[in-house]
Amino acid sequence: MTSTTPIPLLVFAGSSRAQSWNRKLAKVAADTARAAGAQVTHLELADFDLPLYNGDLEARGFPRDAIRLKEIFHAHPAWLVVSPEYNGSYTGLLKNTIDWVSRPVAGDPLWANGGKPFAGKVVGMLSASPGALGGLRSLSHLATLLMNLQCWVSPRQFALSKAAEAFDEDGSLHTDASRAGVQVVIDQVLWAAGKFQA
Repeated sequence: MTSTTPIPLLVFAGSSRAQSWNRKLAKVAADTARAAGAQVTHLELADFDLPLYNGDLEARGFPRDAIRLKEIFHAHPAWLVVSPEYNGSYTGLLKNTIDWVSRPVAGDPLWANGGKPFAGKVVGMLSASPGALGGLRSLSHLATLLMNLQCWVSPRQFALSKAAEAFDEDGSLHTDASRAGVQVVIDQVLWAAGKFQA
């Protein structure tokens, strides 16, 4: 990959709720990253049919959508993950997705290594919450999970507080400070991914 080649960037939120602030923030991040020159895939986890992870289910057959997600995660060297905060941590949807995608597929030469979709990925983290901390506590838990999977987690992160008041009717962010907070995470992720790909 040359320095002039757009970096494939995966963007997704750990929520499937129709009016999710974090899905709105993921849309802002995806649009901002495209404007910065990234080749963006904006993923909606609701489009994938994953049951709650259970080893007995896995033994009866690996879900096709889990394989699809493995392929998508692996194809993107850089990610932006937008995490809601539930009880001070990330969501069950996000954890279940990561649990399935990180499972090895027995007998499959491509996916026998469960860590393959994660290792070496550059990941930026964002969150949004109606509260004053903006979902920040979820990001500390998520960082530990991602680093355990051998991702490189960007030191810069952004937590959007008072999310109910943060968006215009068209879904854009009200303030320059909020837009700058998103931009700085994107810039660091794209910079680091470019260095790793060099």
